[in-house]
Amino acid sequence: MDIFRHFDKQSQACVMTVGNYDGIHLGHQCLLNQVIKLAKKDDRQSAVMTFEPHPKEFFNSNTAPARIISLREKLELFEAVGVERVHVIRFDSEFAKFTATNFIQILKNNLYVKTLVLGKDFRFGQRRAGDINTLKAAGLEIDIVDEFLVNNERVSSSLVREALAQGNFKKVSILLGRSYAISGKVIHGDKRGREIGFPTANIHMLHERPPLRGVFAVKLDHNLGVANLGIRPTVGGSSQLNLEVHLFNFSEDLYGKHVHVTFLKKIRDEKKFSSIKELKKQIEIDIKDAKTYLKNYE
Repeated sequence: MDIFRHFDKQSQACVMTVGNYDGIHLGHQCLLNQVIKLAKKDDRQSAVMTFEPHPKEFFNSNTAPARIISLREKLELFEAVGVERVHVIRFDSEFAKFTATNFIQILKNNLYVKTLVLGKDFRFGQRRAGDINTLKAAGLEIDIVDEFLVNNERVSSSLVREALAQGNFKKVSILLGRSYAISGKVIHGDKRGREIGFPTANIHMLHERPPLRGVFAVKLDHNLGVANLGIRPTVGGSSQLNLEVHLFNFSEDLYGKHVHVTFLKKIRDEKKFSSIKELKKQIEIDIKDAKTYLKNYE
């Protein structure tokens, strides 16, 4: 899969979809599958244009939605479904000023787009002035994909975020078509877990604001454990969210490795304890609860 960070001029015609694609849920997958299908039929490249940061993060980071997946995870999923070309466009003040006409010129003259696969409500350009009719008038072929419904609910990134915040991983896995995971590099932490008898793998998340917090039964690659995703209020707290995983019956060195942490069940919310002794007692209960669930999971 080829990845471009700019509007590099292309020599091969493509079928493209455009969007944030946060989560790459079943609705997104329908769009991507249609792109790939049409590209193969017309002997064109399958392509995606996505944005970094999320446009809502650019306009107001305080009210922007939490990120379901990082850019790296998004690119991995694009490649997994068979997308051949991805344009990751930096959403900044310059791009925000692009008119609908500017955007269409880029699509046709630089990216060699012949067909766009979109949802019916697609809008683009400064002040969202462009729509499906604008694209058709410019001579672009448009293929509209209907909304994807599960139990009469429209599958959306907002619905996925809501289910994650509730710890409803059964619903999340249905909406995504896969279990939810966060990936990152294992880094050195402050060794607090080791000091109190529960060593942890500290994961450097590329999510600054993931849509879930708490204590969870998890799987780190192929190893089972219990994880805390939060600010660690009992041991001084942190301004940033931390993902720490205590693995069962595990003693290998993970430092520097890129791992995937799959969330299987929420055990409880994060809370502040009055003492380290009370925290240790709760961790023992969390481990017992996680092992009970994971025994049935296996």
